[in-house]
Amino acid sequence: MAALSFYFGTMGAGKSTTALQIHHNLGRASRGALFTQHDREGATVSSALGISAAATLVGEDLDFVAEARRLRREAGSLDYLICDEAQFYTEAQVEQLARVVDELEADVHAFGLLTDFRGRLFPATARLLELADQRHEIQVQSRCWCGKPATHNARLVNGTQVYDGDVVVIDDGTEASVTYELRCRKHWMEGRSSESADGLRAVG
Repeated sequence: MAALSFYFGTMGAGKSTTALQIHHNLGRASRGALFTQHDREGATVSSALGISAAATLVGEDLDFVAEARRLRREAGSLDYLICDEAQFYTEAQVEQLARVVDELEADVHAFGLLTDFRGRLFPATARLLELADQRHEIQVQSRCWCGKPATHNARLVNGTQVYDGDVVVIDDGTEASVTYELRCRKHWMEGRSSESADGLRAVG
């Protein structure tokens, strides 16, 4: 029986690596397709470990049901979809993925972050949690600078953590330096980096 499975974790938890591994393994004996949005390499699902595979970019106008039907017509069958960076999809697209499972009986494996830099659920993530048949937390634990498990993705602008701004920021070189750091809840809420903690210890 086909299922909609949602795999989630922080940045660096191995989501894209797992997506590529599932795509590789399933592709040996079945037909499927790989999708992504806002990947570091463009129309590619890429892992920080250096492995990658070509993928279809998901724009706001992509209809997964129509695309899945097209793929099935062209290939003669469609067994699965692998959807990386799913937190950036629209809520309507998440609902389309559920329809791909229910109407076309193809498995869907979606991968994404739970929360943005503000500590709030992405709308697509919330819908995935509501609709998924299976929910899997990626078990490769990323760590905060203090050594505790990282639970939040902090956005730093010129080295200072911010809690407001656009959810998606495309770095074209004209804006302030934007970086991200994994932190535990305590240090995410405090806005403290390892450098600021060292400074506090030196003053104390």
